[in-house]
Amino acid sequence: MEGYKREFIEFLESAGVLKFGDFTAKSGRKIPYFINAGDIKTGDQISKLGEFYAKAYFEKIGNKKTVLYGPAYKGIPIAVSVACALSKQGLDVPFFFNRKEEKDHGEGGVFVGYKPQGEDIVIVEDVITAGTAIRESMEILSSLKDSKVCAVFVMVDRKEKGKTEKSAMAEVGEEFGFPVYSVVDVYDIIEYLSEDEKNAENVQRIKNYLAINGAKE
Repeated sequence: MEGYKREFIEFLESAGVLKFGDFTAKSGRKIPYFINAGDIKTGDQISKLGEFYAKAYFEKIGNKKTVLYGPAYKGIPIAVSVACALSKQGLDVPFFFNRKEEKDHGEGGVFVGYKPQGEDIVIVEDVITAGTAIRESMEILSSLKDSKVCAVFVMVDRKEKGKTEKSAMAEVGEEFGFPVYSVVDVYDIIEYLSEDEKNAENVQRIKNYLAINGAKE
């Protein structure tokens, strides 16, 4: 496993973002582990998160200037932290996010921050399980007629099937015509956990879950 992947998983676990137990995903599935960006609570943590996303950004799309979109609510601090991390590396990109309820006074509208004008948009999210959140974002962004989404970045590829036997990430990519990238995937997490025998139960539970819900690709 690449060094930065190990560092990222260690970071997720130490920050309480990666948890093990019994959870219900947005898709309604019962899952044995949970990735929650909402558990990042300090400036140091959010700064480090942005640095990992920035590393993935440069690795996948280079120095291309885009506009970052952070879906409310968890995507908002992610977008800000990634923009800051990219700026420190010499790439100053604008960002924006949406309101859950459209504002009918002041400047009005559903978006806050930069107003895209024909630029490519990169969505930054925490995780994709069934693709539900990305489809919601695409519906919101459809009002931006002159701009298009060119990529999505998430923390973890859960490698779960979506509406078909393909992964939700692959389905989203095929449906909308853009790549979906992750810093790590669930098999990286399994490899990391397998290095310590105390994690044997969690490893087996994740493997059992993937045997039923894992993508067939």
